Amino acid sequence: MPAFSHLDPGTPEALWRDEIARHGLQPLNPDFDLLVVVAAHPDDETLGAAGLMRRAAGMGARVVVVVATDGEASHPDSTTHDPATLARLRRDEVREAVDLLAPDADIRFLGLPDGGLDRSKAELRERLGAIFDQHRRVDPQRVLVAVPWAGDRHRDHRIAADVAGTIAGQRRLDLLEYPVWAWHWGSRDDLPWERMAALTLTSDELRAKRDALARHVTQVAPLSGRPGDEVLLHAGMREHFDREVEIFVMPAGEEDAEQSLDAQWFDEFYRRNGDDPWGFETRWYEERKRALLMAALPQRELGRVFEIGCATGLLTRELADRARSVMAMDAATPAVAAARSRLEGTRGVTVRQGGIPADWPEGSFDTIVLSEVGYYLSPADLQRTCALIEQSLADDGCLVACHWRHPVAEYPQSGDAVHETLRAVAAWETVSLHTEKDFVLEVFARRPAQSVAEREGLA
Repeated sequence: MPAFSHLDPGTPEALWRDEIARHGLQPLNPDFDLLVVVAAHPDDETLGAAGLMRRAAGMGARVVVVVATDGEASHPDSTTHDPATLARLRRDEVREAVDLLAPDADIRFLGLPDGGLDRSKAELRERLGAIFDQHRRVDPQRVLVAVPWAGDRHRDHRIAADVAGTIAGQRRLDLLEYPVWAWHWGSRDDLPWERMAALTLTSDELRAKRDALARHVTQVAPLSGRPGDEVLLHAGMREHFDREVEIFVMPAGEEDAEQSLDAQWFDEFYRRNGDDPWGFETRWYEERKRALLMAALPQRELGRVFEIGCATGLLTRELADRARSVMAMDAATPAVAAARSRLEGTRGVTVRQGGIPADWPEGSFDTIVLSEVGYYLSPADLQRTCALIEQSLADDGCLVACHWRHPVAEYPQSGDAVHETLRAVAAWETVSLHTEKDFVLEVFARRPAQSVAEREGLA
């Protein structure tokens, strides 16, 4: 990814104005009760979404502003302002700016390290998730989340976008991304114009945005005349945020997204490769992996189990020995037939044909098994599945996930990507993790999770 410097003159605003006019962007007319603006650094929220916040205040909507870092690294060579001083000043600037835009806004400063969100991703995920959880009573269809654009070529912006976007996807919240530095380094071919929308600002909204940006004094003016204290947002950069419109990137539509593998794919796979295409019945690799999975389950009694992707029922049979009941599901017709034959007469087992997330069963489960299934799902369907798991998992239940780690060209995503998505769910945490070159096996439980020793009073 090419680097850029804030000292560069950057792309002239006149070029962008011509491009915006040429593309005739779709109008953005948001309607919401809660707006959550996530910023990687102080001033991102004002640069990218000041007009949107002012619009929210005018609508009577609640506004929450979450600032991940304090921006203390904005002037690393300054001899007049140390990082702690910059952090304090920049928090004050956010408060003043947001007070002009949405006086009743709730501002949350997370204080994570500037330039180090990649190392603080887990904490960002946990704390953002907790903030979202505080607003669960708001209808998800009436919530709008605005985050930095993931393609902004700034690592902190990308991490903030990825984490906040994942949480929004899990909760099925509307999402917008706002470019900041792309206007500086970009060219006409660098932006996804087909997914961009324009919020036309009223004169009041534009005036409020200008006033709010002026409050970020440490960024729009030199700290002093000394070397290292130069202005960060020079006049050419500031021009991009003096438009009569704010530009947002809309999420990719379903037609643009990777598609999940469907039942037809699996039926054809069985037809081409026989009754045991993955060697579940014959390979020591598979037998050993099942044994590791069963040993990883933290409770002796598994309660009510939902096994997603039961295949021919070998693991189902072992789960049934420790469960009160098992709902076993698979999308493939041959797999379901084989599982029903193998498990006929087994107490408490129901084998059902269906796929996730579309055919998710009713009720709650004490144990949910997602073994060698997640990478068949598109990222969007995996997010929906995570939301369903969160809704269905009992308070003291667990999710066990196990996935092949080698790349397979036909699969929408990798096993490692699946587990990264699972770890992003704020409602649960990892209680055990086993990683090999070939597969990853991980158990999750709702926060705060207990270890096996803690459950039995040993620790």
